[in-house]
Amino acid sequence: MIPLTLSELATAVDGRLVGADPTLRVTGPVEFDSRKIRPGGLFVAFPGEKVDGHDFAAAAVASGGAVAVLGSRPVDGVPMVLVPDARAALGRLARAVLDRLPELTVIGLTGSSGKTTTKDLVAQLTARLGRTVAPPGSFNNELGHPYTALQADAETRYLVLEKGARGVGHVRYLCEVAPPRIAVVINVGVSHIGEFGSQEAIAEAKGELVEGLPADGLAVLNADDERVRAMATRTAARVVLVGEAADAEVRAEEVGLDDRGRASYTLVTPEGRATVRLGISGRHQVGNSLAAAAVARELGMPLAELAEALGQLGLPSTRRMDVFDRTDGVTVIDDSYNANPASTSAALRALAGMGERRRTFAVLGYMAELGDFERDGHEQIGRLTAELGVDRLIVVGELAAPIHDGAVAMANWGGESVLVTDQAAAVDALRRELRPGDVVLVKGSRYRTWEVADALRAEAVQPGNGSR
Repeated sequence: MIPLTLSELATAVDGRLVGADPTLRVTGPVEFDSRKIRPGGLFVAFPGEKVDGHDFAAAAVASGGAVAVLGSRPVDGVPMVLVPDARAALGRLARAVLDRLPELTVIGLTGSSGKTTTKDLVAQLTARLGRTVAPPGSFNNELGHPYTALQADAETRYLVLEKGARGVGHVRYLCEVAPPRIAVVINVGVSHIGEFGSQEAIAEAKGELVEGLPADGLAVLNADDERVRAMATRTAARVVLVGEAADAEVRAEEVGLDDRGRASYTLVTPEGRATVRLGISGRHQVGNSLAAAAVARELGMPLAELAEALGQLGLPSTRRMDVFDRTDGVTVIDDSYNANPASTSAALRALAGMGERRRTFAVLGYMAELGDFERDGHEQIGRLTAELGVDRLIVVGELAAPIHDGAVAMANWGGESVLVTDQAAAVDALRRELRPGDVVLVKGSRYRTWEVADALRAEAVQPGNGSR
């Protein structure tokens, strides 16, 4: 964060100083965890039902060295910047800081799936061009967004922000906190459809990202998603279509996959063509990498350097298409960070691609926040598992049972499905079945499905007795 006096800070957040010297400067980071406060920082105290940040305000100043506390009620002996709503004030502070950084380019990304992965890819490319700030993981809401933005300073050139939403207006608010010059919309699926109500509402919300772009800004839109493509009419900025469609300005041709599910393709741009060989697994990474390529191209990365850089991209976010080999010859795809129908479909296709001559297992858990689409969404995943020819399906928990129902309803499927009660039962089933050469996908929403992946990572089981 850039240094600000407490007077400047109070003005930025429409706050009132209490017991604070207005000339003192905040020079350190802004934190809402008092254990992370460093000298010169600002502690933000959020009230809560179980934990109230104001209870830690004195310690943040005394032992942490905070210059002041941003909060909603005074604390005896603590220099305060008082506001009615500390969360809203944090957003106003982030906007005030960004307005003082004219050399900074803000890049915003949204989509129903793939946001975090694509954010990570973009940040890796922009880091080659200048100092980059991006959030860890999916820190993409009204708290994580300004918190990340406040890490930018005068040396930062690129701020890469993932913009999440659980309703219409959420992305628009995040854009008010950190207005992007470059916006990337990845897709419109059914993630969180239970909160939005319809896929049309999801498209309306995601499109808010491009509406406020300046005329000299750039909207990077997925040409292969009709709802995203249609967002071109909602922005005054220049539009670049990316994907595999013939009219995409930045597109992939001649896509192929190796035995690890890593894609290679010919990158086609107005500047020419180049061969790209990705080091990350999954056919869906082609589209994610194209979106990242369009951003880097806009920022001046030459084609040859871009193609090379795309091949060196990794996935720093844990449990996202993390492919590893065990000592017993089993390959595991740990994609257990979260799940929705789109991301699960992509992961299943990656499994099928890696298992053309190997036996394949899919361990699938519940997909949350699907609302009225819940049963249909799970059944569709079950049917897709069967259509792709996955050999063994292990469905974890009663909430995910429609996945099992959808799979066993496919009469021509040659595989088998079993519904187990919990993660431990799934691990036991794998112990009985796995043998060298098998490929296992683990995927589910945040209902501890990752425990299966952790068990597979920790163990080297003996070859099983199952037959194909």
